[in-house]
Amino acid sequence: MGLCASCHCTTKQRRLMNNWSSTVKVINSGDGRLQEFRQPIMASHVLSGHPTAFLCSSDTMFVGCHVPQMPGNEELQMGQIYFLMPLSNSNHPLSLQELCSLAVKAGYISGGA
Repeated sequence: MGLCASCHCTTKQRRLMNNWSSTVKVINSGDGRLQEFRQPIMASHVLSGHPTAFLCSSDTMFVGCHVPQMPGNEELQMGQIYFLMPLSNSNHPLSLQELCSLAVKAGYISGGA
């Protein structure tokens, strides 16, 4: 026996989902500003204007763990959310409160799209 799920999306919902997956999203963890790129981009390019920050993928953030920094030569992937974080945040494990704050910023961005 298997599980089956069905989704009946409106045209507007399909358009929003397609737009979401066709861009790279970078959210500034400090002010919540969104940068959106319509093609893959190198992490070093995004970081070039932020000497005291690092990039991390939302997929690699866990409570109680240090946030892994993306190498500058790594390409950001379409449809993914990345956070621009202050270097000072790389020195301590991510707290539940910090992760929740980032999730709210990401949810606000995706909900407002």
